[in-house]
Amino acid sequence: MAIKNIFVIGAGTMGNGIAQTAAVSGFDVTCMDVIPSALDKAKATINKSVEKLLSKGVISESQRDVALKINYVSNMNTIAQADLVIEAASENPELKLKIFQDMDANVRPEVILASNTSSISITKIAGVTKRPEKVIGMHFMNPVPLMKLVEIIRGLGTSDKTTSEVVDVCKVMGKEPVEANDAPGFISNRILCPMINEAIFALQEGIGTPEAIDNVMRLGMNHPMGPLTLCDLIGLDVVLSVMEVLQRDIGDDKYRPAYLLRKMVAAGYLGRKSGRGFYQY
Repeated sequence: MAIKNIFVIGAGTMGNGIAQTAAVSGFDVTCMDVIPSALDKAKATINKSVEKLLSKGVISESQRDVALKINYVSNMNTIAQADLVIEAASENPELKLKIFQDMDANVRPEVILASNTSSISITKIAGVTKRPEKVIGMHFMNPVPLMKLVEIIRGLGTSDKTTSEVVDVCKVMGKEPVEANDAPGFISNRILCPMINEAIFALQEGIGTPEAIDNVMRLGMNHPMGPLTLCDLIGLDVVLSVMEVLQRDIGDDKYRPAYLLRKMVAAGYLGRKSGRGFYQY
């Protein structure tokens, strides 16, 4: 099956980034979110982003123009046209399972269902559908238009054909697909989030200020940004969710989330998207 039409569910930071990337790569794209204001924000974000990329010579005028024609919808009424559906909703297991049940019931039998989940089992997600061989993980990195990596996660029943087709889609998008097994956190967050969590423990214990912790990792370890700055970019709620999955599914308390992380999420200090995290924006 030639994949031409991509339907993205979720218009947040990851969803609108995936929609933009797919559109400038030549796919017909629909971006769906049940919250109208989220769609308005996504459209404004994408339009601003492609204008900026055009001014820097990263994309052409024709690529900008197709991105401006992304279809924004608030329901699944047009999902039957999709060849590939990419779910990029909040990192909430119950929500994602419900979305996959709805997707499965409304798309053609041959359509691939992908999740941008950063930690939830693809095998578990596939289990609520009637097409486990067509369910796969496509874990994009933030910011999607700029980051090259896409983690490809195969569930227990994911077929070779599905994997091959999704790898090809990633390459058309200009991404570097890397396959990972369906284990808690996959490769990226199994390594990254515990490092961020340890940086939060260091802050909680008064070992250093946020600036000091970030500067040590940036200047001493050659990281492009410090772990607390990165946590603000990812979203503290997302990091907390990943750590909870790691602790629960691996069963090792070395993955327990720092109390400071829990407290900041409870206060609504989620990072860049809320205007305040370890730093103010």
